[in-house]
Amino acid sequence: MPQSAALVVSPFAFPAFRAFFVAKLGSTLAQMLIVIVIGWQVYDLARATMPIREAAFLLGLVGLAQFLPVFALSLVVGVIADRLDRRHIARAAIALELLCAGVLAVFAITGSTTLWPLFAVAMTLGVARAFAAPSLSALAPNLVPPAVLPTAIAWNSIGWQTGAVLGPVVGGLAYDVSPPLPYTIAAVLLAASLVALFRIPPVKLPPSSGASGVESVKQGLRYVRGNQIVFGAISLDMFAVILAGATAMLPIYARDILMVGPQGLGIMRAAPAFGAAFVALWLTRNPLGGKVGLKMFVNVGLFALATIVFGLSTILWLSVTALIVLGAADMVSVYVRSSLIQLHTPDDMRGRVSSVSMLFISASNELGEFRAGTSAALFGAVEATVIGGVLALGVTVLWARLFPELRDADRLDVPENLRSR
Repeated sequence: MPQSAALVVSPFAFPAFRAFFVAKLGSTLAQMLIVIVIGWQVYDLARATMPIREAAFLLGLVGLAQFLPVFALSLVVGVIADRLDRRHIARAAIALELLCAGVLAVFAITGSTTLWPLFAVAMTLGVARAFAAPSLSALAPNLVPPAVLPTAIAWNSIGWQTGAVLGPVVGGLAYDVSPPLPYTIAAVLLAASLVALFRIPPVKLPPSSGASGVESVKQGLRYVRGNQIVFGAISLDMFAVILAGATAMLPIYARDILMVGPQGLGIMRAAPAFGAAFVALWLTRNPLGGKVGLKMFVNVGLFALATIVFGLSTILWLSVTALIVLGAADMVSVYVRSSLIQLHTPDDMRGRVSSVSMLFISASNELGEFRAGTSAALFGAVEATVIGGVLALGVTVLWARLFPELRDADRLDVPENLRSR
């Protein structure tokens, strides 16, 4: 790097990180916008001919459709991200998302949107995410010095959360104006992200271990499983969000419980990200200090409690407040987890470790949606949400006992054994 970390406090002092931030923000805005509109369209089309519980099950299938490609491809993509230029992989993935946005816009313009193309595009988006997430995650630490990395991670989270705040709101409002409009906006954002990715200069590839593809995958899995901090952080997030994730239920709450329509859906979908973005901005100026592991566990528990409150609420303002708290608590957990994983992983393993993390995160998000939709079909939306929050609270307590190294993690520093790498 041209300047030392001691003289450079902000990651935006590095042009490559500025381009990365623009690409991450634009692609996240587009992804969230597309996903919220697909979810609304699936549920709205299904409710025209089905009762609530059957339509809820289809919402769960949307999450499953996005997860299956990630499950099939993530570990392979991790190996690729450690061997090929990570910029090229991210560019190809964003280009595929741009194609999806264009296809959905054409269906909306022609008025031919039905359930099957929505599921097909959801699965294709899963393929794009399987390639984009590990490559972008592995690329980010190459753009700033290690000492600046925690701040860069916080800003990276702000980019993601800002996109997650604005994407659903823009999607809901734009869809209310005209069904093709949100997909057109998404296409423009993805095109801008693609241009930004082409502005990132080449980065040095990590040295190859010489292992075969299968052996490289095994190396990544062994590293994650053998590092109690990394494995504990990834698995805690996965189980907490699988059990307490409430996003799949939002169309049900918007249409049939709170009765606030697509605008209300956009507000609720944006609420967690609003809370998370506020906390992420605070973290850029106020480091967590010591006992970061314990703070992460406390906030995962708060995430579960906020889910329970949301599940029981029948008032929009209370639901939105619970979702804001949920997002704020989750941001602390995401910040600590992301920092620990990046700081405790050598560069030549980052692609594979990022792919394992992506697999767990996707399992938590998309399988969480499938779990929520299936549970709602069996027990009802309110019952499914509350039970999930209670179970997530139990997992938090259990993981605090199973992973003492994670619970007792003190500060977000580069470990001694990795400082010379």
